[in-house]
Amino acid sequence: MRIIVIGSGIIGTSVAYRLGQGGADVTVLEERRIGGGTSSTSYAWVNACEKLSSHDYFRLNFAGRAAHARIAGELDGAVWYPRPGVLQWQGASAEAGGVDPSDQTDKFGILQDWGYPAELLDGKGLQRLEPEIAAAALDSSPVIHYPEDGWCYPVLCAGAVAQAARQRHGVRFVAATVARIVVSGDRCSGVVLADGTTLDADIVVNCAGRWANDVLTNSVAPIPLAPTAGIVAYTLPAGIGLRRGLRTPAVNLRPDGAGRLLLRAGDLDKHVQPDAPAVVNQPLADELLARARALLPGLADVGLETWRIAIRPQPADGYSAIGPMPGLAGYYACVTHSGVTLAPFIGEAVAAELLTGATHGALAPFRPQRFFEGETA
Repeated sequence: MRIIVIGSGIIGTSVAYRLGQGGADVTVLEERRIGGGTSSTSYAWVNACEKLSSHDYFRLNFAGRAAHARIAGELDGAVWYPRPGVLQWQGASAEAGGVDPSDQTDKFGILQDWGYPAELLDGKGLQRLEPEIAAAALDSSPVIHYPEDGWCYPVLCAGAVAQAARQRHGVRFVAATVARIVVSGDRCSGVVLADGTTLDADIVVNCAGRWANDVLTNSVAPIPLAPTAGIVAYTLPAGIGLRRGLRTPAVNLRPDGAGRLLLRAGDLDKHVQPDAPAVVNQPLADELLARARALLPGLADVGLETWRIAIRPQPADGYSAIGPMPGLAGYYACVTHSGVTLAPFIGEAVAAELLTGATHGALAPFRPQRFFEGETA
């Protein structure tokens, strides 16, 4: 089976690896670099504890955590998935619908009912784990400790998985821009590149994220997308002893290797202007650093190394869109928020569906078809 995968971010490389492992003849087309899109600007907390708006979506993300552990175990020298734990003393995020953000106890109860590894701590318990946190930064909320949570270094992951896909399974990675898919009647039969070259395929898997609709022809209805913008900032090497990720009312931060910390804050994301011209100074990044310094006094003399604007792909209803497009054989879409968490599982599930014809139950609630029900494809 000849399969073209569009995009070599953490999702595209995971899909290509599993398809190649299953015996498919796979070509990956990438116009930038491996992991060079949204994967390179992600905070990348691998979790399901912020996905409480739907039990199906929670289960999908929980499966993503398990799949991360599997692929890390398969590849020698995997260093992209540290799991030292995450500490949270704020309530559910906007994704967690129906849970009062001020009530950690309610959230903890749901997580217990759904089998998520978590424990409640008080302020003293928090400081025993992470003594460099300023006592003044704590409020009276209980602290949730996720002892098995961690984060991913998405570019390292995509690069390692791509290398394994090449060396073990003969997957080809080609630097090329896809202009459009080829549609003949009710079937997708390949792609046309920007230079006019046509590449034939039995199946095209679109893993281009927020750019997924850019390659569609006028005869194919696009998946409704609602991308979100955000900012992440990286400190210079800090030389402090923080081990775990922190999710707090003011700032989220975690170690990012070489002594650096990665910073973000949901309320500041609302002020990001994704189309603004590039600037040398970024007040939002400076605010992230100020909040981090209030949380960790050891950052008092540490500056920022860089900052990046992230545009995160997201279907219009906030949930993943993974599966065939109605009325168009030979074309399969993978567009989702939480792509870092879900990528290894998406790779497994998509390969299973395309190579065996089976339907994966965990993907059933998240088909693109839901956006087109009642319409003619």
